[in-house]
Amino acid sequence: MSEDYSTDLQKLYIEFLLADKDLFVRCNAILKSSYFDRQFRDTVDFIQKHADEYQDVPMLDQVKAVNGIDVQDVSDRLSTEHKNWFMDNFEQFCRHKALEAAILQSADKLERKEYGTVEGIIKQATEIGLAKDFGTNYWDDPAGRIQSIKDNRGQNTTGWLTFDKVLYGGFNPGELNIFAGGSGSGKSLFMQNMALNWALMGKNVVYITLELSEELCCMRLDAMLTGMGTRDVMKNSSDVELRVKMASKKAGRLQVIQMKNGSTVNDIKAYLREYQIQHNIHVDALLVDYLDLMMPVTVKVNPSDQFIKDKFVSEELRNLATELGILFVTASQLNRSAVDEIEFDHSHIAGGISKINTADNLIGIFSSRAMRERGRVQIQFMKTRSSSGVGSKLDLKFNMDSLKIEDLDEDEQEDDAVTSIYQKLKTKSSVAPAG
Repeated sequence: MSEDYSTDLQKLYIEFLLADKDLFVRCNAILKSSYFDRQFRDTVDFIQKHADEYQDVPMLDQVKAVNGIDVQDVSDRLSTEHKNWFMDNFEQFCRHKALEAAILQSADKLERKEYGTVEGIIKQATEIGLAKDFGTNYWDDPAGRIQSIKDNRGQNTTGWLTFDKVLYGGFNPGELNIFAGGSGSGKSLFMQNMALNWALMGKNVVYITLELSEELCCMRLDAMLTGMGTRDVMKNSSDVELRVKMASKKAGRLQVIQMKNGSTVNDIKAYLREYQIQHNIHVDALLVDYLDLMMPVTVKVNPSDQFIKDKFVSEELRNLATELGILFVTASQLNRSAVDEIEFDHSHIAGGISKINTADNLIGIFSSRAMRERGRVQIQFMKTRSSSGVGSKLDLKFNMDSLKIEDLDEDEQEDDAVTSIYQKLKTKSSVAPAG
């Protein structure tokens, strides 16, 4: 559909801006005289300058006297519906004119193959828009605000009830949730278990792997779903197929896609957009395995500069989760200093504080040989933005054959609690050497 921004329409836009000071203030952030035909540019400049110096739009007589433009008074006819029409159309007008200018500006840069610069110019133009969300008035309706928190926070269980309890109910859409562990600690297994948990709850889930193959990820999911060991999955493909198809009837979609190492948030957005259009669904949860293997969009950095790289990737991933309103989980490596540690802190995160600052929940994964033999894996809550769980530790059941991670049974939880208390008392009980 073509848009005809005629001189009559542009003049009407100016009349709307002059008719209501509040309307002008809302639109001034995206208003540029260069978007208008030449005959109106001086008028727009005059209105903006007058508003800046005198904190009010000029009178119609002033505009007529200074610029010679015969503008009409439409203030007495402005209803809420008229204002909404104007803001929708004026926003589109500014975006289209900015895009037009960006394309013209990009012509010589394309000849010089400055594709990154062109992408930035075009992106900036397409993102022009009026503010739609003005936040929360703290003083207005406290009871309703508190009830909204109860209704909307922590309503997405991870599938592990003891885990959820620490986080006041689970994960929330728009959060950046990071599992941190050393090589081979089970980061991918935790995310694959969570992806399966969410899919079996009816959520549409996308699992992006930047390291493991799609086939290996799916075979692990087969083992987790059926309870078979991975070797038995290979031997019993018919039985596995039957169980998977039966489970799929009540589950949401679970899509596993391998992307190249060094992918960006833009690559993920493009994939999700096309995937949702092709299947006519909304993705509820996204898991990316894992953050350290991605590159930022907004800056060019050396891959070896992990602090800067991870800082921008973390921010971009959190913005993606917030923009799409989806559940989001990723993972990160612990550095070498964590190898011999049994309790993790922020200094053990590869790349340092940059990703920690951005994360909403940062969860360490610890498992010793003795723990694995007992069928245990421990998670340590290193950061929780919306709960008081920082410093909490929790053991979960881990089946080394099926790779399934589950809550401990109640009697096992009690046994672990007794052991934990005993170890603490044992550590604190010491005899001071003779002086």
